[in-house]
Amino acid sequence: MDSPAFFKRIPEITLIDPLADFLGSAEGGLVRYGYADAVKLAGHSCPTVASAYWLGVRALQQLYPDAVPERGGIAVDLRQTLESGTTGVVANVLGQLTGAASSGGFAGTGGRFVRRNLMHFGVDMAFEMRFTRTDTGQAVLAQAHVQRVRADPRTMPLMQACLSGTATAVQRQEFGQLWQARVEQLLLVHGFDDAVFELRPA
Repeated sequence: MDSPAFFKRIPEITLIDPLADFLGSAEGGLVRYGYADAVKLAGHSCPTVASAYWLGVRALQQLYPDAVPERGGIAVDLRQTLESGTTGVVANVLGQLTGAASSGGFAGTGGRFVRRNLMHFGVDMAFEMRFTRTDTGQAVLAQAHVQRVRADPRTMPLMQACLSGTATAVQRQEFGQLWQARVEQLLLVHGFDDAVFELRPA
């Protein structure tokens, strides 16, 4: 996949997945995910995919400050119901990072490596999401305020032109570039801006 160059500048995360280790899928169970992996999963790059990936990465780093985060050892709660808005997209990205799944997830083998029912929707809480270590109960609340990073004013008129079929090839290219420029701003300029990406211990 020929992705925008800035994708490679977005920090990746290394996790240890006991199931991958058990099944011989990855040496030592170590797996590495980057933003491009989230984009491939979602099929596109947008502020929603970007914020889900980045909040997941930062929450895992906070929960495991002195160790490699354990994929499959994290429960994820989402405030929105699965059917609302872009919750499904967010859930897919977070599930890729954490291994957490809802009722359709992996049931485990020999009572181990259970991923099923580690993700819940429609949870009554103030933040958009909560990540909880299943071994210690330590939790992190997280939410993104992507509206605080404004898009270029040319973006929406160009989007409308693209959707209506009246845009030229040059305009379609410009729209895509402007769209990705906002993603780049979110992750590489505001990635550690607390006004945009808010995380706190639960």
